[in-house]
Amino acid sequence: MIKFGIDRLLAQAPQWKQSRLGLVTNHAATTNTLVPSREALLKNGFQLKKLFSPEHGLDVQGADGHQMHDGMDVLTQLPVTSLYSEKLVPTADDLSDVDIVLFDIPDVGSRFYTYLWTMTHVMEACAANGKKMILLDRPNPISGLIELAEGPLLEEHQASFIGRWPIPVRHSCTLGELAIYFNTERHIGCDLEVITCEGWRRDMFQPGWGTTFVATSPAIRRFEAMLLYPGLCLLEATNISEGRSTEFSFTGLGAPWICGEELAQMLNQLGMDEVKLKPVSFVPKEGRYAEQRCNGIQLDIIDPVVFKPVYLGMLLVKMVKERYREFAWDLYPTMVNPDGKYHLDKLLGVPGTEQLFDLPLHKFLARTERITGAGDWKDMIASSLLYQ
Repeated sequence: MIKFGIDRLLAQAPQWKQSRLGLVTNHAATTNTLVPSREALLKNGFQLKKLFSPEHGLDVQGADGHQMHDGMDVLTQLPVTSLYSEKLVPTADDLSDVDIVLFDIPDVGSRFYTYLWTMTHVMEACAANGKKMILLDRPNPISGLIELAEGPLLEEHQASFIGRWPIPVRHSCTLGELAIYFNTERHIGCDLEVITCEGWRRDMFQPGWGTTFVATSPAIRRFEAMLLYPGLCLLEATNISEGRSTEFSFTGLGAPWICGEELAQMLNQLGMDEVKLKPVSFVPKEGRYAEQRCNGIQLDIIDPVVFKPVYLGMLLVKMVKERYREFAWDLYPTMVNPDGKYHLDKLLGVPGTEQLFDLPLHKFLARTERITGAGDWKDMIASSLLYQ
């Protein structure tokens, strides 16, 4: 069984154990035996004084993009400061009564999953206020195979809270590795320590960890959703449902005007052996088609070792756009992008992306293959990697 950073810390008696600690976390952060990290730390004598929570809140139940508020943790009775509210960064006052900040939040391996960027803001706050940050690392659930990284690399003028700095959409790293990389590359100057995992290899996907799957947000309920998320999240910028609030959340797509049988047949005929598609219907409880029957497809990943989710996600959007006149680009308002404009550009990290989908299919495929390459990422990240 994999040991997470929290498991390795609990087996230690560090000199700082009695220091005043703040913990950036949520309820998805557990030991490998499913004890919430914050509870395990307190039971083992660590002096937690306060908690900080990212998007979706401490309980991991907040809706996507919705502001979360400060509160009190019912499990530990500790105060909780939201870092997805009017502020994204801990203030000097927030950190004044702690000596060390611990960070323990599971990631899903995609650039636009915001927990990663909360980490960078916490690093900057720790550097600015002279606090040490100790990151309790966790494996990348969709593997650390750098050859599976997919671009585009974000262009800095497209920076937002779903992508601050240049990394690929699928980065194939742990948060610990990215923290080390950013600390050096961005000259953050954080007094950073990473407590690594034990027993994880870069070629391992979450089902091979020997641990129970834990949902990381309301829409990511299965491992397959994590694997598809780097591609199917592009649907947020369209009037296609990504299946949120249904059993097909980020494993399928649909709309009242799609014919699932037709779309599945069209895509299966492309000869992509690593994925199979079948027609499904679902009725979302929320979102653009709340309480309406949507017809569409479910994706079944046959071979995750060669599967490229960003390329497939772009192809899916292109095929629906070509076939259905009802298709439209849509706004996606969130707390950090209130008007919801240019969402596709922010997701992909490059400008003018809607125009790409107007190209003839053969030119679209060639261009998509180029831009979903990860560029020099393998060389850029090499010195920050912690695992074989």
